[in-house]
Amino acid sequence: MLRITEIKLPLDHPPEQIKAAILKKLQIAPEMLLSYSVFKRSYDARKRDDIVLVYIVDVEVDVETPQGQLLLQRLKADPHLMVTPDMSYRLVAKAPPGLAMRPIVIGTGPCGLFAGLMLAQMGFCPILLERGKTVRDRTADTFGFWRKKTELNPESNAQFGEGGAGTFSDGKLYSQVRDSNHYGRKVLTELVEAGASPEILYINKPHIGTFKLVGIVEKMRARIESLGGEIRFQSRVVDLEIEQGQVRGVTLASGEQLRSNHVVLAVGHSARDTFEMLLERGVYIEPKPFSIGFRIEHPQPLIDRSRFGAYAGHRLLGAADYKLVHHCKNGRSVYSFCMCPGGLVVAAASEPGRVVTNGMSQYSRNERNANSAIVVGITPDDYPGHPLAGIALQRRLEATAFELGGGTYDAPGQLVGDFLADRPSQSWGSVTPSYAPGVHLGDLSQSLPDYAIAAIREALPAFEKQIHGFAMPDATLTGVETRTSSPIRIKRHADGQSINTKGLYPAGEGAGYAGGILSAGIDGVKTAEAVALDILGMRIKSES
Repeated sequence: MLRITEIKLPLDHPPEQIKAAILKKLQIAPEMLLSYSVFKRSYDARKRDDIVLVYIVDVEVDVETPQGQLLLQRLKADPHLMVTPDMSYRLVAKAPPGLAMRPIVIGTGPCGLFAGLMLAQMGFCPILLERGKTVRDRTADTFGFWRKKTELNPESNAQFGEGGAGTFSDGKLYSQVRDSNHYGRKVLTELVEAGASPEILYINKPHIGTFKLVGIVEKMRARIESLGGEIRFQSRVVDLEIEQGQVRGVTLASGEQLRSNHVVLAVGHSARDTFEMLLERGVYIEPKPFSIGFRIEHPQPLIDRSRFGAYAGHRLLGAADYKLVHHCKNGRSVYSFCMCPGGLVVAAASEPGRVVTNGMSQYSRNERNANSAIVVGITPDDYPGHPLAGIALQRRLEATAFELGGGTYDAPGQLVGDFLADRPSQSWGSVTPSYAPGVHLGDLSQSLPDYAIAAIREALPAFEKQIHGFAMPDATLTGVETRTSSPIRIKRHADGQSINTKGLYPAGEGAGYAGGILSAGIDGVKTAEAVALDILGMRIKSES
């Protein structure tokens, strides 16, 4: 099989034009092309009046002919022609019979689910512990809170519960992590097996959407259980048993103790009480950079027209997204984060008396507004003195947002025009904010540190130069976005284990090693491999 990159075709090309482009690129007769498949499809919208589709295709060619031999000779000289890499996944281990203890996975977000699934596929019968509820019960609690029908449940919300924080998001499945072992392909393939559309295997920037994720997560759970794994809900881990630097098990809030020499820590970026417990137990934790800011909303058609011009609304392009960055005079960087085309701004609080925003979209991405976080990068220099100082800063900002929103879990909001003019907003304009429970108009300058407010005020007019209308006076800002990534890192060795606690495998976004569904899933696969290989190594060592 050969792979061809950079095949560019018109947006509305007929299907047979792909084959014609392949034959032209390879300079071969039609009978030599045995088969072909699309590996990736994206688009190039840099010229709004000439948007083209860009394909990567895998082809099977008869190379036993003179033309075929000439084609093979071109491989080294043509950067857009290569041998198709083997992307199939192979399990690295198989559990030996008679294991005394089963590995434990704490958390059932993307990282925990994939770690559990991989361990189950290898026969290690893992125990997955989730502090929250099943994804369907958790969805009822979360939507009830958004609609002001129920109180915030600290154990069942947009952060905690089966599926993790990614369940209430856009379901984005793209990442910038290096993936030479093609773990990402394994993650995407398993998601398709669980019910995701096969298109996520080939379209650029694939997404699933929140409602579809619910069913996919349930099917992944069933798959883990069918392979001998066990998932326990409402089972919060309150203590880690450590003897002479080696994990020996966990204690649950119920008082039950589970013994294990291998514990995967995949708790997500909001498990603050767990981080406090780990620090008390002597597990090495260090602060890391993260970002803070607001959610901004525009009419989705405005973004579509800016990106796609006359092609706005085209069925293959869908709702347009964007990615923006501005380097400020005060040394700060402001950038767009977690852009949700045709989506909603949602309440993502997990602690009483605090307000946190996030964004999500359904698969259709057909809500009236586009939203993204506009955030300012901060570092441990901004919150010095303690490994968990970043968490303390998050809590202060979230508590302030709660107060500015009126103390009812409404979020504070402001029109962009008023924010730039440094005056409180009195009434909404043409853009209605989508955040539920609700938005309380006022002055957002009190909700973030002065350096962050100054940076965002400088960045918005700069973004206007890239997307006409981005700084429109009626666009809305909703505060605050504080959980862009984990404010801590639980350092680990190359073998996946904590640098000072053997048998503890910090993984995923909460430990500081991922930043989204796909990268968290990839880290779960890698961590499961590390656990399996260590268990086998211990078995071999004990038998020798």
